[in-house]
Amino acid sequence: MAASLAGLVACLLALHDAVPNAVGRLGSLLETFLPWLGLAIPVLLGVSVLRRSLVALLALALPVVAWLGLFGGALRPGDDSPYDLTTVTHNVSDENRDPAGTARALMEVEPDLVALVELTPPALPDYAQTLASTYPHHAVRGTVGLWSKLPLADVRPLEIRPAGVGADWNRGLRATARTSRGDIAVYVAHLPSLRLGLPEGFGSARRDESAVLLGAAVAAEHLEEVILLGDLNGTVDDRGLGPVTAQLGTAESDFAFSWPATLPVARIDQILARSATVTRVWALPATGSDHLPIAARIRF
Repeated sequence: MAASLAGLVACLLALHDAVPNAVGRLGSLLETFLPWLGLAIPVLLGVSVLRRSLVALLALALPVVAWLGLFGGALRPGDDSPYDLTTVTHNVSDENRDPAGTARALMEVEPDLVALVELTPPALPDYAQTLASTYPHHAVRGTVGLWSKLPLADVRPLEIRPAGVGADWNRGLRATARTSRGDIAVYVAHLPSLRLGLPEGFGSARRDESAVLLGAAVAAEHLEEVILLGDLNGTVDDRGLGPVTAQLGTAESDFAFSWPATLPVARIDQILARSATVTRVWALPATGSDHLPIAARIRF
């Protein structure tokens, strides 16, 4: 029995993209929590030892190899090689009671770019005032904003609104950051939330539709170097974000789980780049939000 379960876990890890999404989007659900399948390994190890099953012990090598193949990079120390930019993204929560304190906490890692999503009109002045002295350049569109040490130009809304959503839903922006080495396209996005329940199962249809629109915008971007920051409501393993993650990459140096803040189980807040290397990504301490902030270093 333990050997069979070890084989099943190995198959789910190695062949997760073969799990269909047609019913309840089970494939995306599995991929969202894929790293946690590794918890089955010590349990199966204990069962195998108790039963003194050599076959089961040998079978455990399969999920171990599969898990390390997917997530072994996250066990390596963070990359401390030279980098050009430090970035932070944070879903600050529309129920955050301490916007100014949250802004100050994000500034502690001295980022060059700060992306905030789930901004509300009452809280926006507190964020803007706190960040203003260090980040003289900023742009806000709808409920997303970008604060920058670098000059910003060509700021415009990012059309990622799925069908059937009201016109007041504005959760994306695109800007050009001017650097000494050239212009960089910076995208800030907050994709639709997920719903888990019956009968729809893993309700990611709107998120997936928005990801297609975001992927199309990135594909059409005329600047070669692109940075994407925001709450994508999905992990980089989730096939629903495929239109985006097929074009942009991130670091594997840390799981950097960001949600929920009290007991993080998944990184759904992302910092991705094209024609640049995200050398390190990590989670910052909790703020007044239900998400943890995510920081990253980027090398061009």
